[in-house]
Amino acid sequence: MTVSTADRPLLEVRGLAMHFPISEGIVLSRKVGEVKAVDGIDFAIGRGETLGLVGESGCGKTTTGRCILRLERPTAGQILFDGQDVSGLSSRELVGLRRRMQVIFQDPYSSLNPRMKVGDIVAEPIKVHGVERNPARRRTRVDELLSMCGLDPKFADRYPHEMSGGQRQRVGIARALALEPEFIVCDEAVSALDVSIQAQVVNLLEDLRERLGLTYLFIAHDLSVVRHLCQRVAVMYLGRIVEMAASDELFDHPLHPYTQALLSAVPIPDPRVEAGRAFRPPRGEVPSPINPPTGCVFHPRCPVAVEACKQTRPKLRELRPGHWVACDEVH
Repeated sequence: MTVSTADRPLLEVRGLAMHFPISEGIVLSRKVGEVKAVDGIDFAIGRGETLGLVGESGCGKTTTGRCILRLERPTAGQILFDGQDVSGLSSRELVGLRRRMQVIFQDPYSSLNPRMKVGDIVAEPIKVHGVERNPARRRTRVDELLSMCGLDPKFADRYPHEMSGGQRQRVGIARALALEPEFIVCDEAVSALDVSIQAQVVNLLEDLRERLGLTYLFIAHDLSVVRHLCQRVAVMYLGRIVEMAASDELFDHPLHPYTQALLSAVPIPDPRVEAGRAFRPPRGEVPSPINPPTGCVFHPRCPVAVEACKQTRPKLRELRPGHWVACDEVH
């Protein structure tokens, strides 16, 4: 049975793995190990949906986004974008795909060329892909994009250093929208901004999603932002997805011990409630991705781990409708 384009997820990730080799020696280098940044993950994102990808620093979130965008060639697995496997495409074959997939980077200070004016930064992808060759019409399109992102078109004649962090990130968003993409990876897109500016940028992203029918992979570690923006959330730990569910379902009924620890670490604004909370952080340190634990990667720090957790890698199971958990001890 064939699946119609409307019913098919825009993005499907199947068994994605990204292992970076570790070598020693200068002249005759040899491989001595590998960093398992992403170690076999599966998820899908529907059209017009925002999926939040959360977890501690170093868990593989950004590497996942880079693999999807094919800024890295994955070690294994499939990345199906609108039904096409992009994991093995050549650089030439990827050119057409670049117009449909874009990225908003984390740091608005280093992601913009300080030698270029804002108008040239936003116009560059339009010029490179030959979307609009007429300079006057290209400038009109730049003005439209800046206005859409809440900036005065006069900002086109400024340099990035003349703008605040929030304004620079809006320029980054305008640049990402220049080619009218369907899918955008937001890689910690608000984490470098002040809290008040974060709210403005998050509201802008949500407005653009509804207005333009965009699909987002929203990579973040700020759980309050994720709950506000994302329809579904996937939790990563040491290169693997341990839990995935609708946003409200995951925040109200976390099932995996790691997700529970992650959510319990979020401070509550009410000092009386915060003072009465019992927060028990996971014991020990995050293991090295060079030599991850056997079986369940969380078992060395898990309060409910049993002997079998050291041997068997748990698979994602649907314990509640749409709520998937990779833990054999949760029922």
